[in-house]
Amino acid sequence: MVFSSNLFLFYFLPIVLIVNLLLPKRYRNLWLLIASLSFYAWGEPIYIFLMLATIIVNFIAGLYIKYHPENKKVALIISSIFCLGTLFFFKYMHFITSTFGINIAKLALPLGISFYTFQTLSYTIDVYRGRVEATSSLVDFALYVVSFPQLIAGPIVKYIDVHKELKDRKSDLETYADGFEIFLQGLFLKVLLANPMGDAFNLVEFSNTTGLLALFKLACYTFQIYFDFAGYSKMAIGLGKMLGFNFPENFNYPYTSKSVTEFWTRWHITLSSWFKEYVYIPLGGNRVKIGRHIFNLLVTWTLTGLWHGANFNFLIWGFYYFLILTIEKYILKSILNKLPNFICFIYTIIVVAIGWLIFIAEDLSIIGDFFKSLFTSPFIDGRSLSILLQYLLLFIIAILFSTDIPKRIYNRLKSSYFLLIPLFILAVAMIVTGSFNPFLYFRF
Repeated sequence: MVFSSNLFLFYFLPIVLIVNLLLPKRYRNLWLLIASLSFYAWGEPIYIFLMLATIIVNFIAGLYIKYHPENKKVALIISSIFCLGTLFFFKYMHFITSTFGINIAKLALPLGISFYTFQTLSYTIDVYRGRVEATSSLVDFALYVVSFPQLIAGPIVKYIDVHKELKDRKSDLETYADGFEIFLQGLFLKVLLANPMGDAFNLVEFSNTTGLLALFKLACYTFQIYFDFAGYSKMAIGLGKMLGFNFPENFNYPYTSKSVTEFWTRWHITLSSWFKEYVYIPLGGNRVKIGRHIFNLLVTWTLTGLWHGANFNFLIWGFYYFLILTIEKYILKSILNKLPNFICFIYTIIVVAIGWLIFIAEDLSIIGDFFKSLFTSPFIDGRSLSILLQYLLLFIIAILFSTDIPKRIYNRLKSSYFLLIPLFILAVAMIVTGSFNPFLYFRF
């Protein structure tokens, strides 16, 4: 069940919100837990038991650390082995065994396992560090892990960010209105920008085409993955707001960055901050000698690549960004600071787009097909020009909404709903009439 579906918009969400509003506050966590488990079970009825086991193991680990601090390392180790072990088994076992020629059946990847594994790990680690007190309420902790707004695709929410709201939060008609406004903004990005870009992406292949169409296809994916994920994250933040939770922002116009380093402070912010807080800084961060710092970057970006998927292209993608960020840190930083912003922007977009080419190349020959079409085929023909003109307006709108210009205009308007309601009606019409409505990050 995706947020941009009729089932969610007109059945699941209204029922959840109405019952939540009518219930006394002391029962709302239980109701949202039931609703969230139902939401997950709709797509993964079998793996809900894995989810429940993850909840119970980490809940007990937190309590053990609280009441037996002298042996808290044991609880942390058991929690880590369980969480990372299940993630390894379902996500990476087939990749590793097949690499060594061992054929075993490939299991379906549980939805959201990468996201909720990181959330439960951050809880146990923060309790171990003494940053937050372990909760004695299984319902509260289970709701933190399985909360339907951010369960399947983030943002990655740390317990320390929401533990107070789990106990006491405002959720009424006012928060419903505020959250629904944010939700509609995300729905617009997902349905009216990401989905059409996905349709355009599927029009052509990287092989046996013109250079212009190869660039067109890569540009389509560059916009699709941004509006798809940023839109879904904004919808999650809006849903959280309705229910009284303030989830962290996950995107901050990353395509306006003037360096790749800056890009990764704006893209998937909660994932970047998770790796920084729980991997990069514990390794020593950048407050070490150059050799050690480069090693820390290598470990962090290898794990970041693997987090996204069990395939060689994701390993290469992680290593690609490790190289780029290392070069920026020690060679390019001073040069970029002297260049005009426009040149830095062009450089960043080119590097990021090549990164997306690696990201989607589960068959690495795709990379070769792209550059072959770009440099050895005719750059333009009648068909490629026709396709480009057909999608020119969509690209102009996509470029515009990749910046904060629409947001600044929107904030100046005295009444925004006269814009959002027509867009909502248009989005629903596209959902009803269209068949292409995927969410790219479900597979991660």
